Amino acid sequence: MIEFSKRIEGLSEYYFSSKLREVKSLIDSGEDIINLGIGSPDLSPPTPVIKKLKHSLNVAGAHKYQSYIGVEKFRKEISNFYKLHYNCDLNYQSEILPLIGSKEGIFHISMSFLSEDDKVLIPNPGYPTYSSITKLIGNEIIYYDLNEKNNWLPDLEQLTKLDLSSVKIMWINYPHMPTGTVASHEYFSEIINFAKSNNILIVNDNPYSFILNNNPLSIMNVNGARDICIELNSLSKSFNMAGWRLGFAVANPKYISNILKVKSNVDSGMFFPLQMGAVSALSQSKDWFKNLNFEYSKRRKLVWELADKLNCDFSRSSSGMFVWAKIKSNKTSIDYVDSLLNEKGVFIAPGSIFGSNGEGYVRISLCNSEINIKKAISRL
Repeated sequence: MIEFSKRIEGLSEYYFSSKLREVKSLIDSGEDIINLGIGSPDLSPPTPVIKKLKHSLNVAGAHKYQSYIGVEKFRKEISNFYKLHYNCDLNYQSEILPLIGSKEGIFHISMSFLSEDDKVLIPNPGYPTYSSITKLIGNEIIYYDLNEKNNWLPDLEQLTKLDLSSVKIMWINYPHMPTGTVASHEYFSEIINFAKSNNILIVNDNPYSFILNNNPLSIMNVNGARDICIELNSLSKSFNMAGWRLGFAVANPKYISNILKVKSNVDSGMFFPLQMGAVSALSQSKDWFKNLNFEYSKRRKLVWELADKLNCDFSRSSSGMFVWAKIKSNKTSIDYVDSLLNEKGVFIAPGSIFGSNGEGYVRISLCNSEINIKKAISRL
C-alpha cells in the first residue's frame, strides 16, 4: 500500500459529503426524508440566465479554453454590480478575478499568501473549508471565538492579547454562516484598523449579503480596505446558481495578480456560456432580490415555527438562508440531529460541524419548499 500524504492526516471527509450519502440511502430505501440541512438553493436562476447560457453554446469559440482572468464582459458586469448594490467602484481590468466558485478562491488565496511558518485566524463557529484548506497546505490555525454574548462578532480586544506576530490571514464571513449575524460598516472599519496594526490580511467571504438582508455591504467600500483586504463573492446563493460554480475575488491589483499566479497554474479558465450566464444574472434589477427575499421570508416564518416546535431559542433579526437555533437537550448536536432524522425523517445540520462553539446549536436551511417545511412541522 502506497503511503498517503501527511497533509490529509487528521483531515476528515466533509460532513455533508458523507451525511448526504446516508440521507440518499434512506431515500433510496423508501424513506420520505425532508432535507433542511444544506444551503443549496432549490429555486431557479433568473429565466434570462438560462436563455443566455443556451444562446452562448453556439457562439464561435465558446468551447475553447478561455482567459484565466475571465472574459471582459463578466469582469465589467461584476464591476457594475458592485457599483449598483454596494456603491463600490472597482477597476474591472485589475481588481476583479472570476473564480470557479469561491471555494476555489479560499485555496488560491491560502496558497498565494501563506508561507511555511505563517498562522491563520479562523472563526469558531465558521465555514469548515477555511480550516480544511489551511490544514491541507500545512499551516497552523488559531481559532478565534464567536459567541452569542458578543452577537457572533470577533472580540478584537481579546485578539490583541494574543501573539499575532506570525499571523498572516484572518478569515471573516459577514453576513455570517451559520449564525446569520450581520457586521456593520463601523465594525468593518474596526477590523481593518486591527488588521493594519497587526499586518494581517483580512479576507471577507461574502456570499450571503443579499439574502434577507436590507443593507448589503461590501468590506471593500470601507476606508482602508483595499490596503489590507480581499473579498470573495459568489452567484450561488444570490442567483440560485450553486451548481454553476461561479464566484470571484475583488482586491487591489497586487493581490489579484498574486492570486492569479496560483490560479493560472491550477485551472484553464471557465466555460464561456457559464460566464455569459453570469453576465445576465449580475445585470438583473433590484427587483430580482425583492422577489427572491419575498419567497425566503415566507419560508423563514415557517422555519421559525419549526424551531419553536423543537423548543429552540433563535434570533429573528439574522439574515441569510439559515436559522441558527439553540437546542435544549442533553444530547450533542450530532446526536440530536441523528435522532430527528431517524425518528421524524427531517434532516437539519448540527452546529458542532462548524466548530466547538457551535455545539448546542443546529442550523436549519430555507432551501426547501413551503410544502415540505409544513410537512416537517406536522411531523413534530
